[in-house]
Amino acid sequence: MSPALDDLLDLLDLEQIEQNIFRGSSRSAVVPRVFGGQVAAQALVAAGRTVPADRTAHSLHSYFLRMGDPGAPIVYTVDRIRDGRSFTTRRVVAVQHGQPIFHLSASFQTYEEGLEHQAEMPAAPDPETLPTAAELLPRYADRFVDGRVVERFLEARAAVDLRYVDEPPYGTVGRPREPRSQVWFRTVGKLADDPLLHVCLATYVSDMTLLDSVLLAHGRGGWAVGDVVGASLDHAMWFHRPFRADEWLLYDQESPSASGGRGLGQARIYTQDGRLAITVIQEGVVRVPR
Repeated sequence: MSPALDDLLDLLDLEQIEQNIFRGSSRSAVVPRVFGGQVAAQALVAAGRTVPADRTAHSLHSYFLRMGDPGAPIVYTVDRIRDGRSFTTRRVVAVQHGQPIFHLSASFQTYEEGLEHQAEMPAAPDPETLPTAAELLPRYADRFVDGRVVERFLEARAAVDLRYVDEPPYGTVGRPREPRSQVWFRTVGKLADDPLLHVCLATYVSDMTLLDSVLLAHGRGGWAVGDVVGASLDHAMWFHRPFRADEWLLYDQESPSASGGRGLGQARIYTQDGRLAITVIQEGVVRVPR
């Protein structure tokens, strides 16, 4: 396991300070605020630790309320909303400096057999044939407004091997194209056989690139290029089938709409053998600087 993945697992290993209260540390992301995927993953960890082990997460719905301070701890309070015969529901509020910064509702279910169908996995190249972040990012260094962006990107994503199928938004600035993006990802190292851990790591990664497709539709490069500013507003995920976050997952993303200073991204995450594992939807603020 890589040191970066060790650090990420430590970040997700919350301290329990009361029966339903947990505390997490934080760290700087690529931008000077807490990375949204970190808060969502930590909140899901907090919820999952109050749920019987035989129940796995099948959905989450969340809202980002305030910008997180990477220099302060985050306190997660869990409400045990319901424990039914098949489903368990939890609500989590993340607080910093006395104010809520994030709200999550999650549902967990015992395993059961049922009807089966799924959308087919789209075509995508073998991830091993694609450039790594360390190979890709330096190609675009001259397009970023801050010369340290490449280093900060690589540091922030060192625990995850994330590979773009096509050029990222900052690679096609000024050239609008189809609002669709694909990336392959997996953790840099093997993980324990804990379903909650794999779900939380997929949640962490899911906030990294989902709004790329919004930018592609308008030929925008993103915050690092300086032609948009933005932030996640809400985030929802449905976990359909078991998967491992330490094995290749295809993140197939698209944007059906942008309006009112907001952009919508939706995506499906597939295992390498074609099973639909996760559906993700997110809306974010996407504004053109004046």
